[in-house]
Amino acid sequence: MTTNHLQNPRSICLFRLSAIGDVTHVIPVIKTLQHQFPEAEITWVIGRLEHRLLSGLPGVRFIEFDKKSGWQGIKQLRRAVGAMPFDVLLHMQLSFRANLVSRFIPAIRRVGFDRQRSKEGHGLVINERIPYLKDCHVLDGFMQFATHLGCQQTVMNWDLPIADEDEQFARQVLASEGPRVVISPCSSHALRNWSVARYSALVDWLVEVHRAQVILTGSPSAKERAFVADIEAQASHTVTNIAGQDTLKQLWCLLKAADLVISPDSGPMHMAGCVGTPVIGLLAASNYRRSGSYQFPELTVDKYPEACEQFLHKPVGEVRWGTKTEFPGAMKLIELTDVQAKVNQVLTESK
Repeated sequence: MTTNHLQNPRSICLFRLSAIGDVTHVIPVIKTLQHQFPEAEITWVIGRLEHRLLSGLPGVRFIEFDKKSGWQGIKQLRRAVGAMPFDVLLHMQLSFRANLVSRFIPAIRRVGFDRQRSKEGHGLVINERIPYLKDCHVLDGFMQFATHLGCQQTVMNWDLPIADEDEQFARQVLASEGPRVVISPCSSHALRNWSVARYSALVDWLVEVHRAQVILTGSPSAKERAFVADIEAQASHTVTNIAGQDTLKQLWCLLKAADLVISPDSGPMHMAGCVGTPVIGLLAASNYRRSGSYQFPELTVDKYPEACEQFLHKPVGEVRWGTKTEFPGAMKLIELTDVQAKVNQVLTESK
């Protein structure tokens, strides 16, 4: 294997299984790699749910891996990747299970995170590290992998292949008059969620003040559908509740066609930014500078500094980067008036 072959890889494997928000951050990394290495074959080992959103991404071979599949899943992964080693493996996930699974992906160059971010045996399964980048957003941390391989130009493009029927779904859901506001109220962690009472009050205010069509979305899980149903029940005005009724690609189209999205730290919050729709992120349990909207950070309702003071008893500047404040009551720091101010900012400017 020549040095030039490794510096200009012909086969690149990305290992990032989850979650929805994180894999959207990897899309521009893929586009950047394809720009720099147009002849390289790119494989992405990804979670099943996440693949539903990204399927069909041009020039990428996807291998699904179910984290719950145990040794049977690892056997299937080994068969799928084959015996021939990749020129480069970009190991972009930090967990003990991910580190273990990655050992079954053969590669010559195994690129992982710097020592400061490494954990749970990450350093044992890589032979190169990206440099430390202080206080960076998750997306910028992922883009370091492309820079490490010599990519000169970043390609900040999130285009995905979308079917006509998915776009038709969005057109059927959205009204033709008034601002279309999508509220995706659920995060994967309950302590990152705002309350049902405040969401329902926001719904009524959006309808009464802005004459908005409000669309509530959520996953098919019983917990999320119940949460959304409670918001609908407590609101005085009619909303469009499609929780559990759309696919990820349909949601992508819906978010793209909306005028505004409101969400806590969640996959849909990041998806909205990817399609260029203004998104108000409700963040108190995590630092928006690290995991908030990459495209619309200025629209974040940021109560993380107050949460650090109240629950960690430290100013935000003394809290270790990436620390969560997922405590009961943290999201109560976000007042209805805080969100209303951001909504007015977006909808007034758009008129």
